[in-house]
Amino acid sequence: MSTDSEPLGEFDLVRTLFAPLAGEGAFSLEDDAATLVPTPGHDLVLTKDALVEGVHFFPDDPPESIAAKLLRVNLSDLAAKGAKPRGFLLALARGPRQSSAWLARFAACLGQNARAFALPLLGGDTVKADQAMFSLTALGEVPSGRMVHRQGGAPGDALYVSGTIGDAALGLALRLAPGSVWGGALSEADRAHLLDRYLHPQPRMALAPVLLAHASAAMDISDGLVGDGEKLASRLGRTVHAAKVPLSPAARAAMALHPPLLETALTGGDDYEILMAVPQENTSAFEADALRAGCPVVRIGQLDAPGAPHRWLDATGEPLSFVRKSYAHF
Repeated sequence: MSTDSEPLGEFDLVRTLFAPLAGEGAFSLEDDAATLVPTPGHDLVLTKDALVEGVHFFPDDPPESIAAKLLRVNLSDLAAKGAKPRGFLLALARGPRQSSAWLARFAACLGQNARAFALPLLGGDTVKADQAMFSLTALGEVPSGRMVHRQGGAPGDALYVSGTIGDAALGLALRLAPGSVWGGALSEADRAHLLDRYLHPQPRMALAPVLLAHASAAMDISDGLVGDGEKLASRLGRTVHAAKVPLSPAARAAMALHPPLLETALTGGDDYEILMAVPQENTSAFEADALRAGCPVVRIGQLDAPGAPHRWLDATGEPLSFVRKSYAHF
């Protein structure tokens, strides 16, 4: 291993840190391309997400956290499509802060997560840049014609979410304003939970086969439940009950200290949970199968007729409005 004063060159970097992560069809990263043969009777599903230093992660975030998040946010997209992971491509732009030791830690954690989720490295590219950027393309597969689309759904379908909503957005708020009154009043355990949920999303891979069996539409929640909720079956109206949105004890504690944080939780993003539409006749089986899969879901509303409004209601049934519905990249 080289020292930071003698950084690994591009080819040594690939050979030493990333070739051990290569899967079947990657030729040990010694070719310019890889091969991937879908399972007979299956379609490939492809998705891509990027993390940019200073935009999606802080410069002082641990390399292990960045690696884990990079892989998991892409896995979250595969889960929402009902897809089984097959492999990934990585583009790495090395900034001035990413020493060889830093990249070794990044690669080690990337490999741990890739093995845990059965998502081997198939290839990629490495470049030098003024600031770090990591882009990952994940490939999965579903039975032919069975991918769960974002624009599916029908009037009357029930809307569900997985996990809890808003933890990551509140964790980011703690990072951005560490001296806030509400943040200082939280217990250490609650602070740790929110900060961890921002750094380490949990892709709901166990829900993928449940969605294939029961869902009419699904997407992962990356930019905020309210804004992303309008993208699901966007041709239809919907009614969502804010009081039914599942919140963690830590998020509830934060909102008790500062009630405006409810809007942060609903619109802030980085949840990487799944929003799903399920036909009424499937709801009982869907809930039971999700629970058996270890991913309980909560019903928060329903899809309405085309042209109907997108309504968010408070606990008394009054309409809610939001200053900003979601995170916007531009």
